[in-house]
Amino acid sequence: MYYKNLDNFPENFLWGAASAAYQIEGAWNEDGKGPSVWDSFSKLEGKTFEGTNGDVAVNHYHLYKEDVKLMADMGLKAYRFSVSWSRVIPDGDGEVNEAGLNFYDRLVDELLNNHIEPVVTLYHWDIPQSIQDRYNGWESRETITAFKKYCEVLYKKLGHKVTYWVTMNEQNVFTSLGYRWAVHPPAVTDIKRMYEANHIINLANAEAINLFHELVPNGKIGPSFGYGPMYPYNADPSNVLAAENAEAFNNDWWLDIYCKGTYPKFVLKQLVRLGIAPTIKVEDELLLKSAKPDFLGINYYHGGTAQQNRLEYEEIDKEKRFSSTDPYSMQPKETQALSPEVPMFNTVENPFLNKTDWGWEIDPVGFRVALRRVQSRYNLPIFITENGLGAIDIVNENGSIEDNYRIEYLEEHIVEMKKAISDGVDIIGYCAWSFTDLLSWLNGYKKRYGFVFVNRTEQDEKDLERIPKKSYYWYKKVIEENGSFL
Repeated sequence: MYYKNLDNFPENFLWGAASAAYQIEGAWNEDGKGPSVWDSFSKLEGKTFEGTNGDVAVNHYHLYKEDVKLMADMGLKAYRFSVSWSRVIPDGDGEVNEAGLNFYDRLVDELLNNHIEPVVTLYHWDIPQSIQDRYNGWESRETITAFKKYCEVLYKKLGHKVTYWVTMNEQNVFTSLGYRWAVHPPAVTDIKRMYEANHIINLANAEAINLFHELVPNGKIGPSFGYGPMYPYNADPSNVLAAENAEAFNNDWWLDIYCKGTYPKFVLKQLVRLGIAPTIKVEDELLLKSAKPDFLGINYYHGGTAQQNRLEYEEIDKEKRFSSTDPYSMQPKETQALSPEVPMFNTVENPFLNKTDWGWEIDPVGFRVALRRVQSRYNLPIFITENGLGAIDIVNENGSIEDNYRIEYLEEHIVEMKKAISDGVDIIGYCAWSFTDLLSWLNGYKKRYGFVFVNRTEQDEKDLERIPKKSYYWYKKVIEENGSFL
């Protein structure tokens, strides 16, 4: 779609940045905080890059005022952060830790005093270790009750100050990495357990939304989903169908529940056929349909490309179009067919896209595709809750960080977002990932995302000095001019 002139960003557009508690706070056992699963998992040998963990991270817990001042100097309109459940309720469902709760109260006040809209994420992957030990985490319906209590504490404490809330961050990511591929806690490789846990998380999400609307009637709440549009490899109708299957499996399975309250029939039927569908009670169906999000958070980094499944199209193996990291490529057909996506589609590389240093495809136009698809299917306001580039940043001799590659990446994506707004997509705001450098869950501190450089390495905390990068000043101009020069 060609436009001679693009629409302007709305006057009240929330230009922001984002973070997550475990990745920035540190103070992992201070002021009454209990351990989370990440406090434990990151200390297991071989689980993270060079054994890095979030014990100190970038020490935001103690340096939050300095960080907020940098946000204010940048002109940030919004800051999305997550709350550590075990900092507020150390064992997950027992006594409230007032010291931990008050930290977030002070952070919210600091943001508001600097005219920055706080955006609170309730869950960003760090379930209390006690809940994991006693209830088996998200595999138990007891955890729904615990999560609802935790939400109630935050709603009552901060609901009169905070308008925008996110329930679950990237449920599609933490369930698959934690329960299928075992590279996140609880390090399980059981796809049936993954779908059961995912269903319980859906119920917890619904309870959190309904309780929010009861206690914070003037606020806005919604989940944040890691969305990536799926493309067909080419115009071959079999590949187009494969992309439809991949879109349903990778995206609709979560988004339909969030926004419609029902699982998509196509995917559910395949899971039932394989005996891995979740246990869905009648009362579950009623609860899921009752919860209505006010907006949909979208985390966008890249999408994917699909080709006809290899079970029907055996030439795929000969043409070597599948990824060398594909875990199914060497398995017999009978075994492959037990993995739900294998009969539906085969994921291939997109020959038209470049990649980051970590192998992620760079696809700004896909951002627009994603926004258009989500708007047309669910007709909800969209809040971009993550989008950014992880890279190796170098401090020059003069102390500057010339991260032109990050500026280029962000500018291309923001322009496509502006085109999506011109297309008619309703977007509340854009939170780049991330404000400061932070602990990248499995990649340590080498993979940097921030507008602000934090002086530390994997093994040396150094002085944790904050140094604004070139992208910091570029984004400041974007905010000042409301994106008009893009």
